[in-house]
Amino acid sequence: MTDKPVADCYSASDRKLMVWGQELRRKMLAPLLVLMTKCRLTADILTLASLAAGLAFCPVYFFCPPAALGLLALHVALDGLDGPLARHAGTASRRGSFTDTMTDQIVIAASTITLIAGGVVWVVPGACYIFIYTIVVAFSMIRNAMEIPYAWLVRPRFFVYLWIPIELYVLPGSIDYVLWTFTALLLAKMISGFVNIRKRL
Repeated sequence: MTDKPVADCYSASDRKLMVWGQELRRKMLAPLLVLMTKCRLTADILTLASLAAGLAFCPVYFFCPPAALGLLALHVALDGLDGPLARHAGTASRRGSFTDTMTDQIVIAASTITLIAGGVVWVVPGACYIFIYTIVVAFSMIRNAMEIPYAWLVRPRFFVYLWIPIELYVLPGSIDYVLWTFTALLLAKMISGFVNIRKRL
């Protein structure tokens, strides 16, 4: 995958940062990546494992929230390894990037729905967050395919994941405000995305 505009979900400003970050992790984790390659692990396998860990958060949350948070952390860790492994193995591709993006969005939606069902997140900010976040990612991919990428994008999923234990153990009732804040920023990007796509049609 290059730093040129392609049909992925990266903005113009964070594409180079993403490539740089993956390359840095590839160098820093070289021994681990070599071991993974010898064990016949592929980037696609890590992506699926990341998806499984993220989805496992959902049922486990209702029985053991600390274990569920551990699974969510595992999801994030594996999500950070599939790109460097693909680069190490020379298999980085648009298909892999698309698959990675889709698994990320599935976990975002599933984890937020779980928090709504568990009474941690109010349904309105939770639903708005899922809906608008998904539309922005879709618009980003469309804009990149049309070679009119976003100049910058808000990527709140990691911040929201980090806020879950704060919500559960430190500041109950605060996560709705976090979701409203990011949803407002995402809404602005959704509107600008729609306007710019429509101008090109």
